[in-house]
Formats: sequence, C-alpha cells, structure tokens
Amino acid sequence: MSVTLSKLSLRNAQRQARDYLVYFVTIVMAAALLYSFNGLVFSSEVHTLSSGMNQLPMVIVLSSIAVVCIFGWLVSYATGFMLSRRSRELGIYILIGLTNKQVARLFFLENLAVGGGALALGLVLGGLLYQALRAILFAMFGLTYHFSLTLSLRAVGLTLCYFALIYLHALRKSRKRIRKMKIYDLIYFDRQNEGAVIRAGKLRRWMFAASIILGMAGTVFLMAGDLIIGIIGAGCLIAALFGFFLSFASGVPAFFEKCPAQKYQGQTLLIFRSLTAKLSTMGVLMAVISMILTATLLVEGSGLVFNGIFRGRSAESACFDLYIGVGDGRNPAVYVDYINDNIPVERALEYNVYESGSTQIMDYLEGQYYYYSYDQDPALCYSDYTALRALAGYQTVELEPEGYLIHCMPYLERLLNDYDQPLRLGDRTLSPSGMYTEHLSQSYGTANGRGYILVIPDEVAEGLPVHHWAYAARTAQPVPEEQFYDLWEINDRTGSGLASNTIVTRASEEAEVAVQTSLFVFPMFYLALALTMTAATILTIQQLSETERYRRQFVLLRKLGMARQEMERALGRQFTIYYAMPAIPPVLVGVPFIFHLAQLPEPGIMVGMRSPLAIVMIALGLFFLIYAIYILLAYTSLKRNVISA
Repeated sequence: MSVTLSKLSLRNAQRQARDYLVYFVTIVMAAALLYSFNGLVFSSEVHTLSSGMNQLPMVIVLSSIAVVCIFGWLVSYATGFMLSRRSRELGIYILIGLTNKQVARLFFLENLAVGGGALALGLVLGGLLYQALRAILFAMFGLTYHFSLTLSLRAVGLTLCYFALIYLHALRKSRKRIRKMKIYDLIYFDRQNEGAVIRAGKLRRWMFAASIILGMAGTVFLMAGDLIIGIIGAGCLIAALFGFFLSFASGVPAFFEKCPAQKYQGQTLLIFRSLTAKLSTMGVLMAVISMILTATLLVEGSGLVFNGIFRGRSAESACFDLYIGVGDGRNPAVYVDYINDNIPVERALEYNVYESGSTQIMDYLEGQYYYYSYDQDPALCYSDYTALRALAGYQTVELEPEGYLIHCMPYLERLLNDYDQPLRLGDRTLSPSGMYTEHLSQSYGTANGRGYILVIPDEVAEGLPVHHWAYAARTAQPVPEEQFYDLWEINDRTGSGLASNTIVTRASEEAEVAVQTSLFVFPMFYLALALTMTAATILTIQQLSETERYRRQFVLLRKLGMARQEMERALGRQFTIYYAMPAIPPVLVGVPFIFHLAQLPEPGIMVGMRSPLAIVMIALGLFFLIYAIYILLAYTSLKRNVISA
C-alpha cells in the first residue's frame, strides 16, 4: 500500500505542479532568492570588499527571516487553498477504503514532492542569481568581475532550513486538519466561502465612508515623520483597507439588486457574475493582498529614495580623486607631505577659497531652499577655477575681464538663472558672465562653496581674506581605504577637528555608496520582490482555479451566439477589475508618501533621475512590471484554456 501511495503522490504532485504552474514557479523563485542572498552571507570575497560589509550577513539574515515569514504565509495559504479545491477527491479516497491518516500522508507527500522539486530548481537558478548579485557588487566597488559558478554548501544548508520551516509548518497544519475531518466535511469543504460580512446597507455605507477618511488620515500620519504618529497612521491604513474591501465587496451585489437595468448593458451581466462570485466572498483576502501591495510600494519607493540620497551625495563630493579642505588657519603641510610620500599623484592643485566681502548672492537666496555655511559669498579666482575644471575633466570656460561667474549645484540653477545684478568688490564692479552647474564638491563648509561659489578675476581675489585652504588632485590609481583613514588620523593628530576640515576621496565615496546600497537598498528590494510575488501569486491561483467554471460559461455563451472577440473583451475586463481592485489603494497611499519622502533630504541631492517625480515614476514602473508579468501569465493561460479556437 505504501508503494501505491508513493506512486499516487508522485502523480498528483506532477499534476499539481502543472495545474498551479504560477505557484510552482514562484516557489522556485523563492528558493532562488533565498539561496542567492544566503550566498552573499557566506561569501568571503564579498566581506573583503570593504570593512563596512561586515554588517551585511546580519542584515541579510534579518531580511531573510522576514522573507521566510512572507513565503511561509504564501505556502500555508496555497496549501490550504489546494486542500479546499481537492477536498472532494480526498473524500472519495476515504470512501474507497483509505484512512484519514493515509490520505493526510498522501497530501503531505505530494506537496513535499512539489516543494522538493521547486527547491532543486531554485538552487540551480539561485546560483545564477547569486552571480548576478556578485557582479552588481563588484561593479559598485569598481572591481573586475569574473564568472565562477560555485556551490556554497553552507548557503544550501541555510536555504534547506528555511524551506523546511516554510513547508513543514504548512503541511503539518494541513495534515492535522485532514486527519480530523469527516468524509462529509471533505466532500463539501470546497463550498465554504468567506461570505458577505456586512449585509446591512446603512452599516455598509457608513463603513465605506469611514474607510475613505481613515485612508486619507493614515496617509497623512504616515508622512508626519514621527514614529508614534507613523504607527498610528499604519493602523489607520490597515483599518481603511479592510473597511473599504468589506463594504465594497458587499456593496457590489447590493448595487445591482437596486439597479437591475444596469446588469443588461453591454457585457455588464457577465462581468457582474464574476464580481459577485469573487468580491462578495473575498473581501478579507482582497484587503490582505492590498495591504501587502501597499507595503511593497512603500518599501520599494523607500529603497529608491535611499539609493538616490547615497548616490546624490556621492556624485557631488567625489568629482575629484582626492580633495582636502583645511580651515581655521591650520597648517596644511602635513597633508601635502603625506600625499607626496604615499600617494602617486598625476596632477594636483593647492588653492584658496576666499570670502568675497559681500553677501549679495546670499541675500538674494534668503528664504529659499538653501543651507548656509558661510558668513559671506565664497569666491574662487579664475585661474584656480580653470585648473579645477581641468582636474574634474570639464571643458574650459571663458571669463570676461570685468565679469564674474557663478558655479552652483543644479538645484540652485533655477533660482540664480535670472540673476543679472552687478557685483561690487572693493573698487571693481563686475558684471554677470555666466553660470555653470557641474559637480565641483560643494556640499561641505570647507569645500568649493556650500551650494554655490563666485568665480572672479585673479587680481580681484588677491586682496580678499582666505576662508580656507584646499587641495584637489587626480591620482594615478584610486586612493586605498587605508590611506584615506591615514589622512583622517593626521587630521585628528593636528587637533583640527572633524567640523572644520574636509577629506574626500572618490574611491571612499564610491565604496561608501556601495556599502550603503548593500546594507539598505538590496534588502529593501529583496523584501519588496517577495511581497509582490506573494500577493500576485495568491491572486493568480485564485483566478486560475476558476478555469473550469469559466470554460463552461464561455462554451454556453458561444452556443448562444457570442463572438470570440466579444468573449475576449469580456474576459479582459474581468481581469482588469480583478487585478486593479487591490492595486488602486497602494497607489493612492504610496505615491504621496514616496514623493514626500524624496523631498526630505538636503537640497541638491534629489535631482535629475533622482528627483521626487522621477523616483515616484520609477517605483510605479517597477511595481507594475512584476505585477503585470503575473497578470499576463494568468490571462494568457486562462484565454488559451477557456476561449478555445
């Protein structure tokens, strides 16, 4: 009998993987994701990329625990759903002589076979995905990547542990349920639905209005910036989603009951039947899915904002291979001596940043979105500015004899673009001669201005007071991390303090971006991908489980004379409504939240492709890209099986 059960389990597992292909593919992807990130945990070469990468294993393990919980819920839900769909078949097994214990074992073995097959394929795919993550990390650190497909036994072991937790918990739960169920319960188990929770029309309307108000309040609270208020906002959003879907799902049938004429306009009757069959029995599930999708969009958008902050700060600071700014009248010779002895320099410039004696530009920017670090407008002489542009690889610009230039960060360009006032310095009056916005290390107090700097003729700058000494260089090779720390040790020994001096290397900035991206952005996208896959899979297996019912429905419609094109249109509209319903609230909540979050960093950081609007559009694009893949797979499958040629 055990041999027969094993064969039957294997056959059912093959059929189950075929019938629930989207679910099987998602579990394969889950195994691949878990293995690839576990590979980073145990990779010694990843740890040697930077000292900051020592925190990566802990961050990934914590993220993986959250991902395991997400996929665990998916497997638990899908297993219970498949049990309800196959309960009649399992009841028949008991009728023909099998015991509940044997049927429970059969169901356990076939799902274990599906999970084992998905795990095996996932490990293979995960090896390739790990190489992709490894290549991205190497590119971020500016290192050459070489493909080397290896199998990490420790990563495999940890992935097996995760999968054991996911599957054994779900299957133990189903096995326990089967062993306690009677034949009658099994045969009629598939007829159990959620049911309409709210039946009274007045209560339904009240809850619908309250859910809208709670949703708006929750979105505002979430953007308040306070932890306690944010938690209250999250609670309001959860209540709003459940209230909206429970009231809306119950209200759709009620609307058509009060307006029967609406049923018979176009294809409304056909779509109405799908709505009543789905929404009236899926209010709670739709609310949970919408909550997951909301979390997905918020996490994804936050990851893009953090990535924009890291890269925006680095882009402005890392325009030179090496930059040092020394204020407070300190002697910079110790830095130059160390550089000459230890760092091969191709070209260098020592220069001064001056105080212009004027606050003209500063006064013009008063009240605008600008951070002040100087008491007067900072200035550079034209010859030093020309040399700095050459070091940074920019084209040479001309300065009129009696003119001045403004070099500013891009966010100030709009404010200063129309500024045409002459500048009075000593006994000279200079006219505006142009404005430039390339990166020029303008983010610090002892840099080339804070946000902007005036470029004036050399002879005008000669008599001005010096704000700080600066050094910029192009090096023969990236400055190593050890030498960067040595420069800061020199700074500490001289007693200058961190506040007055600036030491920046392109290599250290790029490494910092890579470390921050690995520790914050990677886990966020890891989590967002798991959430999206879980929500889309549950929606899809729910929809594809209705294939047989749809087939019977469309066969009847064909006999009644409905054209194929019209049937395809009706099916497309059903899909649009079904998948759009849980995705609309996340967009309404996520767009203002992400836009607000992207406006919080200091000015000059979130510009160009990192601007708030661009971040929102990219977040929505990524969100709907993954979602659309599942919709397309489900629609193609259902269309092929339901509307036959």
